[in-house]
Amino acid sequence: QHYVLLDISGYIFRAYHVIPERFRSDNVPTNAVYGFCRMLSKLITENPKANIVACFDHEDPTIRKETFSEYKATRPPCPDDLKPQFGLVREAAEAFGLPCTDASGYEADDVIATYCAQAAAAGASVTIISSDKDLLQLVSGSVTCLEPIKSKRMGPAEVEAKMGVGPDRVVDLLALVGDVSDNVPGISGIGPKWAAQLLNEFGSLDGLLDRAAEVKQKGKRESILAGAEQARLSRELVRLRDDAPVPPLGGLEFGGRDA
Repeated sequence: QHYVLLDISGYIFRAYHVIPERFRSDNVPTNAVYGFCRMLSKLITENPKANIVACFDHEDPTIRKETFSEYKATRPPCPDDLKPQFGLVREAAEAFGLPCTDASGYEADDVIATYCAQAAAAGASVTIISSDKDLLQLVSGSVTCLEPIKSKRMGPAEVEAKMGVGPDRVVDLLALVGDVSDNVPGISGIGPKWAAQLLNEFGSLDGLLDRAAEVKQKGKRESILAGAEQARLSRELVRLRDDAPVPPLGGLEFGGRDA
């Protein structure tokens, strides 16, 4: 059995920025909804037998805020003309017959991680549709990521070619590099190429931190020694949770479109 897991936030923001302004008769903006419906219709047409699940961020604060209060604190506020469209997108997804899931305190990425774990336990395969690099940590022999803009499918080999490390070490790499958009600190001065090189040399983030004194480049060595705790914090922030309280994947109902 095969499941397709949609990162809905990525779809919404992509549609919002691509589709020009559109309004309903009551002046409610609908450009993101329109673009979302077009993309979803194309996906369903191309995958008529797929079990597609729409995974949403929950409106409640994420549990990562308990670990780091400044998580995502630097993000700009959601545009006013996009806010009313989130609910309409969910209604549209339901009209297309998609089960829609979220979980209080968890992000859509955690919902996707939870369903990937459930699918693996059931012997099912998964395609994740998203351009979010955080989700590459979930790629395996039975899980691939499909980048929606370029339609590029990422398996383990493609992840390693892109990131410099395999899916099993993507979390460690992101912990070193950090993420400006999510306000994940990482270690100052460590970019993706250096992070991959260090992980390939020392095996893991823990291995690197334990043997930081062996790093040959003085500047990098000093940054790692000074930023060890930030790296450990960042790892907790970027590691996806697979325990989101969502309906069991095997119990979801996949219906047809609501004409």
